[in-house]
Amino acid sequence: MNNSTLADSDISFEKIGNARDLGGLKASDGRTIVYRKLIRMGNPGLATTKDIQYIKKQINPDVVIDFRTESEKNPAEQTFAESFVWVADPIDAGNLQAVGIEDWLKTANVDSLEHMMIEIYRQFPVRYQAQYKRFLKYAEDDKTIMYHCTAGKDRTGFTTLLLLAALGLDKQTIYDDYLKSNRAINNLQRSMGEQLKDVPIDVETLKPLLGVKASYLQASWDIINSKYGGMDNYLTKILEIDVDKIRANYLQ
Repeated sequence: MNNSTLADSDISFEKIGNARDLGGLKASDGRTIVYRKLIRMGNPGLATTKDIQYIKKQINPDVVIDFRTESEKNPAEQTFAESFVWVADPIDAGNLQAVGIEDWLKTANVDSLEHMMIEIYRQFPVRYQAQYKRFLKYAEDDKTIMYHCTAGKDRTGFTTLLLLAALGLDKQTIYDDYLKSNRAINNLQRSMGEQLKDVPIDVETLKPLLGVKASYLQASWDIINSKYGGMDNYLTKILEIDVDKIRANYLQ
């Protein structure tokens, strides 16, 4: 397992994908996010004993926030559940394992899948404000947070947009972190390929589901700008978040 460095934020686990430390990212005021306080990842529920030991020793999270729905969970995750304070706060949009998606994919194409992903991202800032407010309140309280969905790219990606915006990072830095999830696409391809093995659709067609694109995150940002008066207003007035507290907690 690798410690995060300024050059590479990835954390390598045996059974947890798309994991990285937000530590080292630089805010617009020149301060940087402290290490081992804010960790984003794919589902950690099937972590190995070695993974769990590493998390306990190197991160020691106060809370692990799980944005998955019940249909995405596995009884084999009990060991992880007993090891940490694991809080479920499900977000339906972005659940690519939803019942019925196999039937829909039989007639899907690249354009329709990209449109679906953009629509999902448009839902995030409108339908799930309660979940994001609860998440950011943990940040206000200076918690060491691990947070995830299944793949750690969409629901987790939008959550990270809000968190990094609250911390005062510029748009390019936020997008650069978001697009790093494409490095984990091979693991997601295998997972989705197994799930959809009986669906007559090729991997090329599935790519809009398997990766992330700047246009997806931009769809969320456009809604925040057009419907809520911009990111600052969305955070402070709609979600009622104290960004100064969050910056004091995680920037140095």
